[in-house]
Amino acid sequence: MLTRRKLQISVAVVFGILLLVNLIGDKLYLRLDFTADQRYSLSDATINILSNLDDAVTVTAYFSEDLPPDIARVRQEFRDLLTEYASRSGGLVVYEFINPNENQQEEMNAQQNGIRPVMINVREKDQVKQQKAYLGAVIKLADRTEVIPVVQPGTAMEYELSTSIKKIAVVNKPKVAILQGHGQPKLSEMQQLVQSLEILYQVDTLNLVTEAEIPFEYRTVAMIAPKDSISEINLAKLDKFLSTGGRLLLAINAVSADLQTGQGSKLSTGVSEWLSKRGIQIEEKFLIDLNCSNVMVEQQQGMFRMRTPVKFPYIPIINTFADHPITSGLEAVVFPFASPISFVPKDTSIFMTSLAQTSEKAGIKEAPLFFDVSKNWTQTDFDSRDITIGAAFEGRLVGDNESKMVLFGDGDFVVNGEGREAQQLSADNISMMVNAIDWLSDDTGLIELRTKGITSRPIDPNLEEGTKTLLKYLNFLLPIILIIIYGIFRFQVRRNLRNKLANIDYAE
Repeated sequence: MLTRRKLQISVAVVFGILLLVNLIGDKLYLRLDFTADQRYSLSDATINILSNLDDAVTVTAYFSEDLPPDIARVRQEFRDLLTEYASRSGGLVVYEFINPNENQQEEMNAQQNGIRPVMINVREKDQVKQQKAYLGAVIKLADRTEVIPVVQPGTAMEYELSTSIKKIAVVNKPKVAILQGHGQPKLSEMQQLVQSLEILYQVDTLNLVTEAEIPFEYRTVAMIAPKDSISEINLAKLDKFLSTGGRLLLAINAVSADLQTGQGSKLSTGVSEWLSKRGIQIEEKFLIDLNCSNVMVEQQQGMFRMRTPVKFPYIPIINTFADHPITSGLEAVVFPFASPISFVPKDTSIFMTSLAQTSEKAGIKEAPLFFDVSKNWTQTDFDSRDITIGAAFEGRLVGDNESKMVLFGDGDFVVNGEGREAQQLSADNISMMVNAIDWLSDDTGLIELRTKGITSRPIDPNLEEGTKTLLKYLNFLLPIILIIIYGIFRFQVRRNLRNKLANIDYAE
């Protein structure tokens, strides 16, 4: 029989357990991470960076307080992350949080350190007002400083923090070279790529025409989107570089497209012929994919001409990637006007890994051709599948020394352009190229961090419209149905408990 004394003892035991758990939790830091990409767990790359610190790193976090819950969560997550950094570094990461909104002097210090305020909307008493908030950090090691002006909600904080620490911890950065001299885009036309590379590397340009040979001080050289023909003499310089164990990245356009005239044609630079000597082929053809991006087309609608998006298979969106460090964590890379890559090995000394492939509904179009943006595409146009668009090669590419090479059948997927024609590229586009250079340079520390964080979860374009509608309503209704079921279950449990308690005879 449940007596009053037993009930009091049970309540006291439960209270004591809760108190003990809270005391232990206050001393020990622990959290479980059930996210798909383990975004709240420190990666091996970060642990490696922290374990190699020789001096203390000071992180001054300028974060406003009394913010809306969704913004305030950023502050708490950043604090939790710094707690783990401090623990893993053996105390070499020291941090403090400052609220710049407390007084004018702290706000001035934040702005002088490069932390810029952002305006956020705050709802108070059925009114929306704007509030100035600070969400940044200053990282210092000795006399070197790195600034994170704004920690954006939803971004991979670990990548921003680890790369900032790595950037100030590395004194002598390894060198990589972007080849010039054959119509390649300038560094100013690849701002996103250069900015990402400069975190870990010293990025130089190297004119293949004027240089007698490629200096071996460069770990990796990259040739991106050449337009002019490359002579045998200059291609021989690539041979010599590879023969000494050098690493080479090629992003080559085998076709060219002009949407103004609607013309697509072959583009011969001599690289395809040079690669064919090793059994590697970039076909001078256009690759198409049902999973693709859109182009804006003017269409007549009544009395008006409207610009509407139209799917354009010549700009495929690639979602199929190999299990490889270069493609780890990638979700969607856009390759405009790409060409297929094939490999017929001439001996067993070269090994190929297909890094990126088209969807199951793809095809190849012969050049030259005319782009018909209003074309009614049918299933017969997409009669191929799993066409390789990016590949990694290892082995004795030239001579007897082991080397590596990465090849992409498109050179424009990392080119922003300049002036009014400049465009912001997908983060995955940049990550794929930088990951490739990391892998070639044997410095893969931040590959897994760069792509950490879910950025794209597109619906399979092959799904029928009825299936898409079903999924849409299922996503909307299922949580509501589950809540109703839980409510009914809880009501039944509580009613049974009340009936049971009503029949208990409490003895003194």
